[in-house]
Amino acid sequence: MQIEDKQTNIIQNVILENRKKLSLSGIKDVLSFDDEIVIVESELGLLNIKGEDLRVNKISVETGDVVIDGNIRAIEYSDKNISSKQGIMSKIFK
Repeated sequence: MQIEDKQTNIIQNVILENRKKLSLSGIKDVLSFDDEIVIVESELGLLNIKGEDLRVNKISVETGDVVIDGNIRAIEYSDKNISSKQGIMSKIFK
């Protein structure tokens, strides 16, 4: 699925394969993750991925791509207003 913000012309790709592998583009940061929820900051707002046995398999700072494996139950956008939380990518790549 390709999601586009008409006002800013930002495009984000969300590819879910058999509810086991989720590929995302347009990701700015991974704010938190555990085996039941992954929260990422995207160009279009916060994205919550819920499920079981979730693993962040790939993070690319250069391209903004993230791959999440596991039993994915829900993908949900929340408010575009993002707090000043520091995510895992900013902590790793200081």
